[in-house]
Amino acid sequence: MHLSGDDIILWEYGILKINQTMVMTWLLMLLLSGGSGLITRRLSPGIIVSRWQSFLEITITLARQQIEEIGLRRPDRYLPYLGTLFLFIAAANLCTIIPGYEPPTGSLSTTAALALSVFVAVPLFGISEQGVKSYLRSYAEPTIIMLPFTVISEFTRTMALAVRLFGNMMSGVMIIGILLTISPFVFPVIMNILGLLTGMVQAYIFSILAAVYIAAATRTRNEPIP
Repeated sequence: MHLSGDDIILWEYGILKINQTMVMTWLLMLLLSGGSGLITRRLSPGIIVSRWQSFLEITITLARQQIEEIGLRRPDRYLPYLGTLFLFIAAANLCTIIPGYEPPTGSLSTTAALALSVFVAVPLFGISEQGVKSYLRSYAEPTIIMLPFTVISEFTRTMALAVRLFGNMMSGVMIIGILLTISPFVFPVIMNILGLLTGMVQAYIFSILAAVYIAAATRTRNEPIP
């Protein structure tokens, strides 16, 4: 029994290795890129639009509203990053209905990479909004004594993002595997449905937490947190 796709090495040459997680991630990115190209190639600026375009416009509108409600005053600036996070995690989890597919989010290396992207994006957005001096000054507020604790909190919340997503996805895969040995017909169907729902919830939670961190980093001094 393997814990994740990282344990399955598909190609190896010296120190270079390609494991199952990497291949599944590449395939998922290809699917998302190709799908987005197909869906958006016939967008119309007119009144009469296709059902796909209507669905996309509704989805984007809801996403913008959600981001704005969190406290980000210019949602269009953050929508590409946060939307990409949500789509990748959601697609990775939804594709579990495909036989033989193992979600990249079931690997700690993938969830750690996603969390690290948030770790880098938060100060970048914060600096672009407040400037370098003002952003760095926020680490020592309300007193310089808080500086080490603020730095530690930056690292710990990044670890929490990675471990939370990995733990939830990994536990779901293991439970389905156990139930397959007990009842190969009834329980796996129910668990797969619950797993899809859980996957969407995890994608939402991860994206929302990233938005909350960015909102806290981009708020100006003396501006209350919404």
